[in-house]
This record gives sequence, C-alpha cells and structure tokens, in this order.
Amino acid sequence: MPSEITPAGLRERKKEETRRLLLEGAARLFRERGFEATTVADIAAYANVSARTFFRYFDSKEALLLPDGVEIFAYVENALAERPADEEPLDAVCNALLEAAKPFATSTLTALSHPLEDIQVVVTARLVQAFSDFEERLTVLVRRRLPPDTPDADLKAAVIACAALSAVRAVLRTRRARRASGITDTGQAPLQRAFEMLREIGSPERP
Repeated sequence: MPSEITPAGLRERKKEETRRLLLEGAARLFRERGFEATTVADIAAYANVSARTFFRYFDSKEALLLPDGVEIFAYVENALAERPADEEPLDAVCNALLEAAKPFATSTLTALSHPLEDIQVVVTARLVQAFSDFEERLTVLVRRRLPPDTPDADLKAAVIACAALSAVRAVLRTRRARRASGITDTGQAPLQRAFEMLREIGSPERP
C-alpha cells in the first residue's frame, strides 16, 4: 500500500512546486521586462519546464496576472476561521487578510503593485472581477460571525467585507502610482497601515 500512495504524493508536491515557480517567475519577469516582452517560454524556462507543460497549469500568459482566486480565498477562509470568535468582525477580517497575504508575497500579486502600463487595462478588468467575486463570498463568512440579533446584519457584513477589500485595492493602486513616480515604499507595511487607517476612520473616538 505505501508504494502505491507515495508516488502520487510526490507527484502532487512536484506539481505544486512547478506551479509556484511559474507564478514566481511570472512576477519577476513581468516586473523586470514588462508583460509584453515576457513570453510563455521565458516563464516556463524559469520553472525549468517546457512551454507545453506551462499550458497544463495556465491557459494563457494573462492568467498569470492574478494569483488563483480560489487559492487566495482558501487561505483567507482558513485564516478567518482561526480568528477568535469574540474578535470584532472588522479586526478579524483584516487580520485574516494580512495572514493570508503572506504565502503570496512572491506571487504575481506582488507584480500588481509595480507599474505595468502595457497591460493596465487587462489587469484592471481582471482585478475588478476577482474582487467582486471575492466580496460576495467574504460577505457570507462575515455574516456568520455576527450575533444573530445584529440589526441589518446582511448590510453590515457586506460593508465590512467590501471596506476591507477596498483597502487592499487602495494599497495596490497607491503602490503602483508611487513606484511609477519613483517613490520607494518606506516605514510600516502598506497593507497593515491601510487596515489601521480603516479602523481609525470607523472609530467613534476619532477627532
């Protein structure tokens, strides 16, 4: 029995490693060369696979502009489920997003914070759709964390989910604009700072 299971496990790990390298290579090459100048063959070579193998993982170069939405959501869902039940919903969502962002630090998500003028329209369209789909699912999860007697619970859950993801979009947009202007990010991690700003805006104690 072990001899039948082990090869399958090795194959899955190999597939995951190849996919990771393709994402990592795309992020680096898009950043260094630009989207148009980077070919599928270039990305495949980075992962030490053939172009034919590349298409077993992704149907096009454009598919690498955003990390797999399903995979990202799985990280967020797991991270949110591990947050304390009594944690404020907005804090829970922000902390879950921060935790979920860590595995994607070297993915194509990183490339989105760099100026990619040659594909700005494509990136924007894909990003808008990805976040729209994500907002709906995250709203459902937030709603489950609210007390049963919460007034307008559906609306509150939607506001929390959309506000948190809007902060993520704001970070990506601002970092692209800063880098296009030659401004280097300094100080606190942008996403963490954005969530702090979001909490400050919603705090009744603000001046």
